[in-house]
Amino acid sequence: MEIWREEVFGPVLCVKEFSTEEEAIELANDTHYGLAGAVISGDRERCQRLAEEIDAGCIWVNCSQPCFCQAPWGGNKRSGFGRELGEGGIDNYLSIKQVTEYTSDAPWGWYKAPAN
Repeated sequence: MEIWREEVFGPVLCVKEFSTEEEAIELANDTHYGLAGAVISGDRERCQRLAEEIDAGCIWVNCSQPCFCQAPWGGNKRSGFGRELGEGGIDNYLSIKQVTEYTSDAPWGWYKAPAN
């Protein structure tokens, strides 16, 4: 179904039955998008396994859509690149450069000092 595979902004709830965790992961990842997803279960270990395997930028476990400005936010696949919010969001605006200054009076140790 198109609604299952597209990135729909709601309020919309798509529900599908599955028989195994592997099938649930396959269904969740069968899309070109990956902004967010949710895992609802009383089994915390199952939630952890599924959260690790679902290819989305944000996974909610036993909750729905909390957003914390300290945590990076962004999707996978066609749902975006990079992250917003948190320290990770700042990286999109930075260009890192390494500058090393040798301040010793001793000659640099990789090669002989040039002869005068």
